[in-house]
Amino acid sequence: MKVLIIAAHPDDDVLGMGGTILKHSTKGDRVKVVYMTTGITARRSLEYHNITNYEYDLKQNSKLKKEIERLRQDARTACKFLQVKEVKFYNYPDNEMDTVPLLKVIKTIEKEIDESKPDRIYTNHYGDLNIDHRIVFNATLTACRPIGNKIKELICFEVISSSEWSYPTNFKPNYFVNIKSQLDKKIRAMQAYRSEIRKFPHPRSVNNLKMVAGRWGTVSGNYAAEAFEIIRKIDI
Repeated sequence: MKVLIIAAHPDDDVLGMGGTILKHSTKGDRVKVVYMTTGITARRSLEYHNITNYEYDLKQNSKLKKEIERLRQDARTACKFLQVKEVKFYNYPDNEMDTVPLLKVIKTIEKEIDESKPDRIYTNHYGDLNIDHRIVFNATLTACRPIGNKIKELICFEVISSSEWSYPTNFKPNYFVNIKSQLDKKIRAMQAYRSEIRKFPHPRSVNNLKMVAGRWGTVSGNYAAEAFEIIRKIDI
């Protein structure tokens, strides 16, 4: 199977489906991960802190570029834990994809689909709090329209610290993957993100990753699981 993962930010894929990615890889499936945004510039400060000042000077801009590359190196390290060999980064603005024409995003994703010819696509959930997640979903859904398209399966993953915060919209999964044997490596992959991993009770903490996996495990009758929403599945 050829699998394409279209993620708004570096770490979305690990948070939502790190165990499932590893299962695909170890089965011999061809997995490619595409990150659409820089994933960090919205914080507008050095060392990854959020500040109220929106603008930054040229010196800060230079240092932010270095932090973007550091984040990308973390993403490459995380993907190695999950045995992913194909990774691609785009430079769409972090938390500002609403400033970009949707058609441009669609064309980027169509290009990736044409190159990868995937059987299955995973992407962010349409109801997430984060604007980039929602736009990436909308663009992916459009790029996967069934007329003249051979994409058989389109599936959404949740992203901890976004999907569960999008009140009153709820993430309502209808597909679960047992990741009991993959959970430890998922956690190690997330720990590779030096700027993103947090201490409990932050959602992006090791403790919460285990609890979320346990929660979906109890829902699906497993020790640990990841949850997804199937948007469309076509049997040919």
